[in-house]
Amino acid sequence: MANILEHRVPEFEVDEVFIKRWSPRAFQEKEVPEDLLFSLFEAARWAPSAFNSQPWRFIIARTKEDREKFHTFISDFNLVWCKKAPVLVLILSKTKEDSTSIMSHAFDTGAAWGYLSIQAMKHGLITHPMTGFDFAKAREVLNIPDEYAIQALVAIGYQGRKEDLPEHLQEREFPKGRRPLKESVFEGSFGQPFHTDK
Repeated sequence: MANILEHRVPEFEVDEVFIKRWSPRAFQEKEVPEDLLFSLFEAARWAPSAFNSQPWRFIIARTKEDREKFHTFISDFNLVWCKKAPVLVLILSKTKEDSTSIMSHAFDTGAAWGYLSIQAMKHGLITHPMTGFDFAKAREVLNIPDEYAIQALVAIGYQGRKEDLPEHLQEREFPKGRRPLKESVFEGSFGQPFHTDK
């Protein structure tokens, strides 16, 4: 925790689980036990969604064959580090129910991803989401129907050593900070700062 707090200092009291979760790129080539892996998706299952529509869907690659199929649409920059990850997950959201659009599909699926990432951290796993891949090719390779939007690809596994990354990535391997709360939270109308006694 000490190392993380060099880069992350909360402005208000918050459970340390939110501070400790970050997105390393260094993975060990170590298999994730099935019960541990599926507990992440169990956590995601309980995320809130409008009308309980549960628009999220996950395509998992955990065998060598499936991971190699995913590798065909991942950018070279990301493939350099994520090819060591034992699990890759493509996150989708269903955009329509019958002929009705699900307006909050991306919002709700983001909540499910958040639950998944926190559960992973609590189990000693790391997650790294990315959008650096060919969305159209992913759709084609994985036979994804048109009514599902592709949201992100996530690498899941155990954290490896920074020194095992290419040199240009080693310098980026630390928990990033966040902008001040006042730049994200407004009160009353857009751009109006919130008021606090702090």
